[in-house]
Amino acid sequence: MALFPEAILVAILSIFLFLVLCGALVLIVVSLRRPTTVPLVIAGALVTLGLVVVAIAPVQIPVLLGLILALLGIAVAVLGGNPVTRRVLDAATGGRVHETEDGGIQLAVAATDTGETEVRTLMRGGTVIGYLERVAVVISIIAGYPEAVAVVVAVKGIGRFSELAAAEARERFIIGTLASLLWAGVVGGLVRLAIF
Repeated sequence: MALFPEAILVAILSIFLFLVLCGALVLIVVSLRRPTTVPLVIAGALVTLGLVVVAIAPVQIPVLLGLILALLGIAVAVLGGNPVTRRVLDAATGGRVHETEDGGIQLAVAATDTGETEVRTLMRGGTVIGYLERVAVVISIIAGYPEAVAVVVAVKGIGRFSELAAAEARERFIIGTLASLLWAGVVGGLVRLAIF
């Protein structure tokens, strides 16, 4: 008889987490094209609420349900990091930095030989790199290997080192990386706590 209440708690927690992650994913998909604050704040609040509930819940999700939640969590972490990071970057830079289609930035640089100003594109491929870094971070946290986050940050830093001479590029790199990693880390932590 003692297992019955635990089974009900597991079912309630599973359904709750499924709805929280689905709700966050819907809000994220709505914000993918043009990140707006309200849906992203609600998605962040849902993920935070899920994390708090999982942290105080006295039960763990069974493996099969955990796998479903892990896949959903990976989708939320990977897709959600894009609009969240873009919105944070936009708020931090005040719209001063113009973004390219692939997540790079355009900076006006004075040409040395002509004296004119030319537009230079830095940090190309930032969108794809962001998706890859969030995949690596969320999977490593769910798998119980958070040390891999340090490897991701090191590889990203080494790969971008030559482009970080401009202050705008450094600012964008630091803020974007922290926002992206924080989002992926919180979602990964939620799934990890729920399963293990």
